[in-house]
Amino acid sequence: MVELSLRDRPAIVTGASRGIGREIAARFAESGGDVAICSRSYDDVETVATELTDEYDGRVVPFECDVTDSDAVRDLVDQTIEEFGGIRALVNNAGGSDESANLLHRCDEETFERMLDLNLKSQFLLSKEVLPAMVASGGGSMIHMGSVNGLFGIGLSGYSEAKSGLLALSRNIAAHYGQHGVRSNVLSAGTIETENRRREMENTEERTNEGSARDQWLDQYPLGRFGTPEEVADTALFLASERSSFITGENVVLDGGLTTGLATPFLNEMYDADERPQ
Repeated sequence: MVELSLRDRPAIVTGASRGIGREIAARFAESGGDVAICSRSYDDVETVATELTDEYDGRVVPFECDVTDSDAVRDLVDQTIEEFGGIRALVNNAGGSDESANLLHRCDEETFERMLDLNLKSQFLLSKEVLPAMVASGGGSMIHMGSVNGLFGIGLSGYSEAKSGLLALSRNIAAHYGQHGVRSNVLSAGTIETENRRREMENTEERTNEGSARDQWLDQYPLGRFGTPEEVADTALFLASERSSFITGENVVLDGGLTTGLATPFLNEMYDADERPQ
């Protein structure tokens, strides 16, 4: 059986100063992989790199990088190759949303372009720059962090359109570069309970005064809970490793059943879906 390991598979993980990105970097380092991590703040990723290198076998090296800047992205890739000798995995994790642009008529052109730059253009830039190095290293795996927002109409204009665009970007990479050993997949997550997401829910509750935002969101999830950064990291590790060597061009959904159909309260009311099977 192929080992679930990233030894000799150097990786880049963007947006790794906290939350999901940090957890993915931790899982990669725990699995023996050397990892380049980056964010806009060098101090933040330096702290993470020190903590993870002390705890795990893999070497974690921090870099400051604005992933929407092509020159900064090029420098990141060059420095990673210099540090590790190649690149075998890329996790395009950096991104962000803007609650003020929840609906299209509230989204101005500047916000829309900023969301596209951060959530789609940045992943294009990283993928394009990493491709030659990944092919030269013997192939590898690209993982693009998508969202359920890119799969059906939840809201968040600009952000949702960008996440939907990732599906086409990833499939084109898979189709055109598979012959060179490059795999490409999207990981589309539902609500993941990070510290930032908890704050968002608290802010929504205070702003709307409509009761518990957390409970309202949970009502949409058949499994009755949100996901964890650790669950996303485990999936990213699988996709980056040789265990997933025949998986490419796919959209892997981690959403606790959110996109399977109608909201759980409606199903319970209309179809007695909460009745326990005997």
